[in-house]
Amino acid sequence: MVSVVIFLRQAKGVAQRLRLSGDQDTYLDFRYLSCALGELSYENHRHSDNLVVRLNLPNVQYPARCKNERAEYQRDYPDEAQTMSRFAERFHEQGMQQGVQQGMQQGVHQGEALVLERQLRLKFGTLPDDVRRRIEQASEQTLLEWSERILTASRLDEVLQLRASILPKNSARYSSPAS
Repeated sequence: MVSVVIFLRQAKGVAQRLRLSGDQDTYLDFRYLSCALGELSYENHRHSDNLVVRLNLPNVQYPARCKNERAEYQRDYPDEAQTMSRFAERFHEQGMQQGVQQGMQQGVHQGEALVLERQLRLKFGTLPDDVRRRIEQASEQTLLEWSERILTASRLDEVLQLRASILPKNSARYSSPAS
């Protein structure tokens, strides 16, 4: 087996060996060949029969006379350009879907935090900044637990299980107005 590492840009000063080890044992140790695509000439590889080479032509060095590398690649290799375009579109679509999903999760999290904060404020009055920060930084599971505890708690620290050391000296303000 021959290990080859392909760099999209220049690879000057990069080690030609990979070694992974602990204090006593070495787990992986090998040398590899490297290829910096950005240092290869388009003219020397443009007529290659190798599909992998052709698919990587956009990453190689084009002649100075070439003003639009992508257009030249698309003209010379329309099938590969279309394949790469479809790949890029799929990759972009997957990224968009992940972004939408993450955005929805963040929105749900923010909504849960806002509802909990409002419930705490209605039950216990003005919330200290450190409590608001804890709510903003809490996981969804923690927010859910706190939103259940608020139903039976008579003090803010019972909901959030705050340590006495971080409560202000006047902890009476964390008590429910009804108590």
